[in-house]
Amino acid sequence: MVDADNTNQNAVGSVTFEPGARTKWHSHPAGQIILALDGVGYYQEKGKEKVIVRKGEVVKCPINVPHWHGASADTAFVQIAITGREKGETVWLEPVSDAEYYGGQK
Repeated sequence: MVDADNTNQNAVGSVTFEPGARTKWHSHPAGQIILALDGVGYYQEKGKEKVIVRKGEVVKCPINVPHWHGASADTAFVQIAITGREKGETVWLEPVSDAEYYGGQK
């Protein structure tokens, strides 16, 4: 939706995840904010339990903390992601395993 530039170093993107779809593990040098617009999603930080994210909820991803997010196993998820770019690009890591994705439900 919006690319980061010299005027404003935040990138804003709208993402629709189909059921079961998720990102890889990743981190953001300047953090990220996820706004849940529709459906049911998952969010998990390394070393913590997966949490369920529903329409209207907000997730603040801490600086440089590996995490992943995506749709629940049976429901699509629509999000707006606001990502600070002033300290660098997203750092992409390994894929989220099925054990990580399906385990740890709250």
